Amino acid sequence: MHYVSTRGIAAQDTFSTILLGGLAEDGGLYLPEHYPQISDAELNQWRTFSYAELACAVLAKFAPDIPLADLRALTQKTYTAATYCNTSGDASKITPLQELEPGLYLQALSNGPTLAFKDMAMQLLGNLFEYTLDKQHAELNIFGATSGDTGSAAEYAMRGKRGIRVFMLSPHKKMSAFQTAQMFSLTDENIFNIAVEGVFDDCQDLVKAVSNDLAFKNRQKIGTVNSINWARVVAQVVYYFRGYLSATTNNSQQVSFTVPSGNFGNVCAGHIARMMGLPIAKLVVATNENDVLDEFFKTGKYQVRKSEQTYHTSSPSMDISKASNFERFVFDLIGRDSARLLALFSKVEKTGGFDLSGAPGSDGDEFKRIAEFGFSSGKSVHTDRLATIRSVREKYGITVDTHTADGIKVALEQRDNNVAMIVLETALPAKFNETIREALGVDAPRPAGFENIESLPQHFVVMVADAAQMKAYIAGKTGL
Repeated sequence: MHYVSTRGIAAQDTFSTILLGGLAEDGGLYLPEHYPQISDAELNQWRTFSYAELACAVLAKFAPDIPLADLRALTQKTYTAATYCNTSGDASKITPLQELEPGLYLQALSNGPTLAFKDMAMQLLGNLFEYTLDKQHAELNIFGATSGDTGSAAEYAMRGKRGIRVFMLSPHKKMSAFQTAQMFSLTDENIFNIAVEGVFDDCQDLVKAVSNDLAFKNRQKIGTVNSINWARVVAQVVYYFRGYLSATTNNSQQVSFTVPSGNFGNVCAGHIARMMGLPIAKLVVATNENDVLDEFFKTGKYQVRKSEQTYHTSSPSMDISKASNFERFVFDLIGRDSARLLALFSKVEKTGGFDLSGAPGSDGDEFKRIAEFGFSSGKSVHTDRLATIRSVREKYGITVDTHTADGIKVALEQRDNNVAMIVLETALPAKFNETIREALGVDAPRPAGFENIESLPQHFVVMVADAAQMKAYIAGKTGL
């Protein structure tokens, strides 16, 4: 198994060689030169696996260069009841399905240490990084950006890890109070929080700008944990298999998934699972007021928004107008033509977007192929999510967070009564208590250990969105 860049580097790298780096040297994103396929016999066998065994089986398809015994040890170390099932203590309950009503399920992905789905991949990534660095006798400076949940998941996964420092950017004063406290209250010496004056897209642009300075990247040993990191996307593929296997009894059945989406990493993992042969009927992208992806999947027109046009919403982890993983899907959509992809995304940088609708003067007509990949989309706004939080509480007796509410609202609109619909839960409601209180008039339930997190001292620096200043800050902390 070798990997190619969406922008043209030929197949050359293995899973281990791209694990630490993030972006390819040409600025593209890594994908396997072909998607490994699963057989009916394998899928039947996987029905009996624990989550750790399933993760090992899926990752082995993409990382044959890692000895299977080592991969098994890493997944067994990662996916434990102690880490993911703090309420039940039962490892069989990792990512459990809850049937809301016949044919409609919620897949719980937020029982990890930071109460968000990002823990499902990030905890494994921390162990993979430590394993690889130990073998290479090397160090790594992780440089990432977060709109709320990636940052805390990364920091909790990497805190105290040998040879690893974390430099995490977040948009200043644009996360929930809980999200902010969860990151900024950490005191570990290898964790550096940087609040950027701007929106998440400004943070993400800084990560790409620094990563594209290859001399600086190599000298400072820069890696990334954002969903541009291929290993993180692969780790997310696992729970699509788990969701499917939990909702079906045989391989002739299909399911659909609705995925709240901002940076397109979560739903991109679903796309990969589908390309591997998992019987997924539809992948429904649920957006908030920042509806660039919804617009594309409805019209074929991709038009990113400027920072000042990106809304600050009550589902802030989706306040993104330039989804970095979208490039991976477009690469497949246009037949893996890297020269054409480079031209399209160069146009994004120059004019803000491209048009694949096939209309006169457009950049192509690939929008007609969207149905082949099973994608559709929908949108939810603040009043929708308040209404959904209330109705879910009234009908099903549970409280969901704002992003999951967006997913449920869109899922109900696009549901096919003949196909099971699984909505991916993204976080526990305690992380967005301000909106829960607005919707329900009471506070969200708060897990033990997080009762007074907002009152803890916070440690962070505020910086402008300037790549040169950012590189100077990193160099000053590493001494390299």
